[in-house]
Amino acid sequence: MDRGCACLCTNAFSNFQIIEVEFSGEKLNKAKEIIARYPQGKQKSALLPILHLAQDENNGWLSVEAMDYVAQLLQIKPIEVYEVATFYSMYNLKPVGKYIFEVCQTGPCMINGSDNIIGYIKEKLGIEVGQTTTDGLFTLKTVECLGACGYAPMMQMGKFYKEHLTQEKVDQIIEECRRTAAINN
Repeated sequence: MDRGCACLCTNAFSNFQIIEVEFSGEKLNKAKEIIARYPQGKQKSALLPILHLAQDENNGWLSVEAMDYVAQLLQIKPIEVYEVATFYSMYNLKPVGKYIFEVCQTGPCMINGSDNIIGYIKEKLGIEVGQTTTDGLFTLKTVECLGACGYAPMMQMGKFYKEHLTQEKVDQIIEECRRTAAINN
């Protein structure tokens, strides 16, 4: 359980390279603690929280190598990890920006203008859904119901909901994110 996963990968810049994926000591201890919550042979039950740890450890996204490492930790097949990671919108399968705008696109939000908000964000940031700005600050995603229909249109940004969105509110959110990023750099 303490060993990393060595994965053979190719890219356009080299023939082959070995990419080591391994949790930091703190994250590995947390993973062991989570896995220990479940009976022997039922470690797959820890998959969701372990994927969150892996995503946190990998700059907010899950590479194939990170998912393979999770499979190794849980002693399950990599496909079992891929199935879960591709099903849930909370897992990112490619690099993402510092701020992820997950705009609800289901009925109540659409009726209240989320399609206009999505269009405005695309125009304002110069990206399409699923893309990240060139400065690496923002990623735009659309998601299914976030369970806040009474606050439509709305989006999730990290752990927080942004509700009753208007173009003005979107402008304020973007500006606040830029200010925060500038202070923290």
